Amino acid sequence: MSRLDSIFGAARAEGRLVASIYLMVGHPDPGASLELARGALDGGAEVLEIGVPFSDPLADGPTIQAASFEALENGVTLNDCLDLVRTLRAESDAALLLMGYVNPFLAAGWDRLARDAREAGADGFIIPDLPPEEAGAAQAAFAEYGLSLIPMLAPTSSAARLDLGTRQAAGFIYCVALTGTTGVRTEMDADLGAFLQRVRDRSDVPLVVGFGISTPAHVTRLRGIADGFIVGSAFVRLAAETDPSERAAAAAEFARGLAAAAR
Repeated sequence: MSRLDSIFGAARAEGRLVASIYLMVGHPDPGASLELARGALDGGAEVLEIGVPFSDPLADGPTIQAASFEALENGVTLNDCLDLVRTLRAESDAALLLMGYVNPFLAAGWDRLARDAREAGADGFIIPDLPPEEAGAAQAAFAEYGLSLIPMLAPTSSAARLDLGTRQAAGFIYCVALTGTTGVRTEMDADLGAFLQRVRDRSDVPLVVGFGISTPAHVTRLRGIADGFIVGSAFVRLAAETDPSERAAAAAEFARGLAAAAR
C-alpha cells in the first residue's frame, strides 16, 4: 500500500477529507519554503504539493504565475525542489508530490527524474500539461520506482478523457473545480457535485478537488462528495503577504482552519 493509499484510507475510515496544500519552492524567498511546509504540516495538512517553478505555468492564475516568476528570479531549480522533498521526508510521513510542467521534467529525462524523486522520498507527480494520451513514458518510469502520476480531470473533460484518466489513476484523481486557471474564488461551481459523480461512476480512486478552493466554507461544502481538497493560490498569497517572522505560525493557523472544516 502506498503512502497516499494509507492517508486516504485512514481519512475515509474517520469520515473526513484529506487536506492538501500547494507551495511554490523559493517563494517569496529561497528560505521560506521549508518553514512554510513545516507550518502547513503542523496545522494538519497530510499532502504537500511541491511547486516546481516554470516560465509558462499555463494552468495557473496570476498569483501562482507571479510566485513562479519570483522563484525563477531567485534561482530555484528542480534540484532545489528535490532537496526540499528530501528534507521533509526525513521529518514527516506526509505525502509529498512534485507539481510542475512537463518541460523541466522532460529535460531531466523520465527515468532519471523518477529515480531522483524516489531517492528524495517523493510519492508522485502532478503535471498539468501532460495529457493522459501522451503520458505513457512518464507512467512507465514512475511505476518502476513506485511513484504515482496523478491525473487531472475537469468539468469540460469528454467521456473518453474521463474514461482514460480514471483508468490510469493511482493515488487520487485531481478534479478541477471550475473552468479556467487556478486562483482564489468566492463561489464554487454549482455543477461540481454532478461532475464529481461522473468521475466517481468510473473509479473508486479517491477524488481530490482543487482550483478555487480557499476557505473552510469551501471545504465544508466538499464533505460527502469528495475525498480531499487542495488549496494553492490562497496559501501562496498568504506566504507573500505575511511577515517573515510569522510565516510558520500563519501557515499552521491557515492549515488548521482547513483541517478542522474537513472533519
